Amino acid sequence: MSLLIKNGTVVNPAKQQHEVADVLVKDGKIAAIGQNLSADGAEVYDATGLIVAPGLIDIHTHLREPGQEAKEDFHSGTQAAAAGGFTRVVTMANTTPVVDNAALVRGLKKQAELTGVVKVEFIGAVSKNLEGKELAELGDMAEAGVVAFSDDGHYVENAAFMRRALEYSSMFDKMVIDHAEDITLTKNGHMHEGFVSYELGVIGRPAVAEDLAVARDILLSEMTGGHIHIAHVSSKNTVDMVRRAKAKGLNVTCEVTSQHLSFTDEYLRDYNPAFKMAPPIRSEDHRQALLEGLKDGTIDAIITDHAPHAFEEKDHEFCCAPNGFSGLETSLAGVITNAYGPDKLSIDQVVYHMSTRPAELMRLDAGVLEVGKPADITVFSDTETWTVDRNQFYTKGKVSPFDGMTVTGKAKLTVVDGEIVMKEGVVLR
Repeated sequence: MSLLIKNGTVVNPAKQQHEVADVLVKDGKIAAIGQNLSADGAEVYDATGLIVAPGLIDIHTHLREPGQEAKEDFHSGTQAAAAGGFTRVVTMANTTPVVDNAALVRGLKKQAELTGVVKVEFIGAVSKNLEGKELAELGDMAEAGVVAFSDDGHYVENAAFMRRALEYSSMFDKMVIDHAEDITLTKNGHMHEGFVSYELGVIGRPAVAEDLAVARDILLSEMTGGHIHIAHVSSKNTVDMVRRAKAKGLNVTCEVTSQHLSFTDEYLRDYNPAFKMAPPIRSEDHRQALLEGLKDGTIDAIITDHAPHAFEEKDHEFCCAPNGFSGLETSLAGVITNAYGPDKLSIDQVVYHMSTRPAELMRLDAGVLEVGKPADITVFSDTETWTVDRNQFYTKGKVSPFDGMTVTGKAKLTVVDGEIVMKEGVVLR
């Protein structure tokens, strides 16, 4: 099969390329990039006025399989990814059972290959059953193909245990992804602790809970040389600490969600559980700090933290609803609407943080448009406006804080190994 994407603006940060050009795909690989390309018998897609980018990569998602397939499975989750313009997702280990051994990793990789619409990578647990007491099979899981380790959803409370995890994971050149919240300060909290939470009478989760955890684990990274990656940063102090750590040359990276770039705690005034997440969306000063952290490169990646729940789980009083929502189909629009434009991110920075840099972090053969490389490509509009309708989602999790909002930015074509898996909003597999 051949595909010719014509007349799009190729945004390819890894090659410092930003120009109108054509991209030719043959046999699953990129065959040529240039002007006025042609190919007999190729399917032609006119990308005039659109951005042609290396496939978007989400390095922090929850596909819920195994054990929680009522919320999501590999097929529905990767359909949602394709609809949102993602060609690859990296799924977390907090499933049922927990992904903490190599046998499970191998089985899940096979299942994802059979049923997934886009590529799926796996993260293994740091500790057995996420209990923070005994190291999981880090070496065996690394050999089985996991790209990182994380007890996401749980903070590793024991500092000595985290030290050993960083030391051991570094032997396999893998990062530890840190869900950094000191639970002694967040217990029973439901939103950002601040002016709004005080007005609403809701117990808060203070930003310092993240700050304390991040400070400890940056120091442990400095001590061990291990790669600590701070998940879903939300605090301005965290951004400052990571900035200083990078200036010292420490092995520290981090990520931010599109929702933390899009919303503040002011959106919680009507107690809508769709806005409930961990860490919580915070006040405007924190949101601005996150944006500045992206602009200056302190924050490495933009992620979705796609966390689908059954509708009946989220359809509760605010304080009783679980954290998280489905984000794969709205992440790009959230970024384009709220973090892109004058005095914000350029389109090159958007692509860098959503494709190029995530591929670098996970050491994936992706994140670049280059002849001979796998043809994982996302074509999207940075100007099209549309209204989010959760009932049109491919994910099983029909809850979103973006529901009903008019947003800008939409994926138009998703190509995986040269195959079109989504075209004009319709997933083809």
